[in-house]
Amino acid sequence: MSDRLYIFDTTLRDGEQVPGCQLNTVEKIEVAKTLEELGVDVIEAGFPVSSPGDFNSVVEISKAVTWPTICALTRAVENDIRVAADALQYAKHKRIHTGIGTSDYHIKYKFNSTREEIIERAIGCVKYAKKFVEDVQFYAEDAGRTDNEYLARVIQAVVNAGATVVNIPDTTGYCLPAEFEAKIRYLMEHVDGIHKVTIATHCHNDLGMATANTVAGIMGGARQAEVTINGIGERAGNTSLEEVVMVMRSHKELGIDTNINTTKISAASRMVSSLMNMPVQPNKAIVGRNAFAHSSGIHQDGVLKNRESYEIIDPKDVGIDENSIVLTARSGRAALKHRMHVLGVDLDKDALDKAYEAFLKLADRKKEVNDDDVLMLAGKHTAASRRIKLDFLQVTSGVGIHSVASIGLDIAGEKFEACASGNGPVDAAISAIKNIIHRNMLVKEFLIQAINKGSNDIGKVHMTVEYDGQHYYGFSANTDIVAASAEAFIDAINKFVR
Repeated sequence: MSDRLYIFDTTLRDGEQVPGCQLNTVEKIEVAKTLEELGVDVIEAGFPVSSPGDFNSVVEISKAVTWPTICALTRAVENDIRVAADALQYAKHKRIHTGIGTSDYHIKYKFNSTREEIIERAIGCVKYAKKFVEDVQFYAEDAGRTDNEYLARVIQAVVNAGATVVNIPDTTGYCLPAEFEAKIRYLMEHVDGIHKVTIATHCHNDLGMATANTVAGIMGGARQAEVTINGIGERAGNTSLEEVVMVMRSHKELGIDTNINTTKISAASRMVSSLMNMPVQPNKAIVGRNAFAHSSGIHQDGVLKNRESYEIIDPKDVGIDENSIVLTARSGRAALKHRMHVLGVDLDKDALDKAYEAFLKLADRKKEVNDDDVLMLAGKHTAASRRIKLDFLQVTSGVGIHSVASIGLDIAGEKFEACASGNGPVDAAISAIKNIIHRNMLVKEFLIQAINKGSNDIGKVHMTVEYDGQHYYGFSANTDIVAASAEAFIDAINKFVR
């Protein structure tokens, strides 16, 4: 067995299926290039047959990256495979990822089929994919709940048909680590020719065991781990890239390592979090805000005497500068630029000047500007390229009176103003925007989050807006929660008003 663990990243496919995390093609290319810099071996770029947008994203990502393998997902359907092959035409290294469900739950209830028919379909999809590409990966969906004997029969059949990688997903996150390791070992022992192909794991986190199951599968003989940045994905998420990589890097006695440049992990995590509007929980392993924070006096004393007393990973190894600069109203541009660089953000001079102006205003209202605040400031400059921008907002509200909002919008350089009343200041502001943007828009979801819970803290607003039967997602952050709400609404509108 190889001591090399291949990292297959599905952030742009499985990760992007999370509601509210959809990216446009330009954003997907940005993520793909970051994955390439990170050292990911395989990028699952999308499910081409699912939509024209997904098809185009696979095409453009194939053009944009050089050395990673670009993978496209299909069902065991010939048209899916033909479309995937077409989408991969520009990829330097291409792979078709095809497969079918193998558990009795899928065979009986999803396909209304039989075990023998499923094996025939598995063979057929692999052979058909081999007509287009040499590198064919087969997935046995819900392998976690498939009995090992039948699973081995399926895997034997697709290995014989020419599969180069066999993916053993714990699709529902059901398996226990010992059970999943035993499943991989069973395949290693009962499938002829299994040593000539790569076994992959694809574990979900429904019971919080995605990383544990992936590591167990690697111990059993798997040499490809399917992961996402920050562990994002359907339902409770997928196996986290950063966790698997750092488990291997920390346990050198295993003799298994990856090609990942770990110093780029933190920046990649923050970029994906920002683009997908998916905040990373503070206690998230490796990349969470508190992953290397010590509040206990005993812990602080121990770390000061010897970092390894309470830290098994050097923060610098994952791209975190532990010697942080505290930002206040007295900090200069150089300090702000340095902190942004540490966080993986590099702005040109004009954008930095604008961010610094906003920083000074924020610093006057807060005792200390933290990393999340800095990232919010860094994102503000992107608003300059939007068609619709907020010029001004004034709201009058109080107990026993109607809330009234006056708002000014800049739409492609033309100025518009409107007033409206509402059930509270946010409702009034949104109503005023609607008086300018005459569209039938409905706010379906409205979420406000504070970063540190202080009354002077930045509030982050996530909003879902329904228009013409489609859902669009908006995001903003501001110490003024009414302004953040209006900006989030405008952010969503910008995605359907051209």
